[in-house]
This record gives sequence, C-alpha cells and structure tokens, in this order.
Amino acid sequence: MNIGWNEHTPIYRQLKERVVGMMLDGLLKPGDALPSVRQVAADYQLNPITVSRAYQELVDEALVEKRRGVGMYVIDGARDKLLATERERFLREEWPAMVERIRRLGLDLEQLLKTAQPGAAS
Repeated sequence: MNIGWNEHTPIYRQLKERVVGMMLDGLLKPGDALPSVRQVAADYQLNPITVSRAYQELVDEALVEKRRGVGMYVIDGARDKLLATERERFLREEWPAMVERIRRLGLDLEQLLKTAQPGAAS
C-alpha cells in the first residue's frame, strides 16, 4: 500500500484515520492485532513516536487495547462505536455543507439519489 501523506494534517492523525478506516471497512476485526509500532515505522519510514501517538489515540478512544509485551488489539465493539461516532460527525459537520452545495447548484435531491444507485446512468 502506497501512502501519500497530506502536508496539512499531522501524520499521526492521518495514520490513525487509516487504521479507523480499516476498522470501518472490516479489514481489522475485534481481536485482530495492529501491526507493531516498529513495523509500521519501518514500512512507512516514520518516527516510531509518530506511530505510537496514533496508536495511543486509538487506545484513548477505547478502540484498541494494549496488551503488555504482546501488542495492540482491536476491542469488541470498536466498529460499532466508530460507526456511531462517524455517522454523528458526518451529520453534524459534513452533511449541512453538502446540502447547502446541492441547494446552491440547484440540483434535485431525487435525481442525485437516482444517480447514486449502482448501475444508474450518470
């Protein structure tokens, strides 16, 4: 996987968001181990402190747990918790801006929904 880092957001946050994305997509499931800090740091040429900081935020948000001497593991319910918080954040932060943009462009919501369906013509 080739990672292109965004220069406007701290790398530890971007790394955390990538792990969160993997949890939401089901690539990391409850009980799965996260790659070690050293492995991620080596693979992506990052400072291990940067990786540790990203992982610590996941621990602080009760999405993963540290098992001393063993590693970090996704906890049960992490995906459900993420879905709830990400949905709430989307509705609070992103959706209002999208609705405003749709309104400004004079787009019909019904037509947009039709084009969003699989197999719909654009």
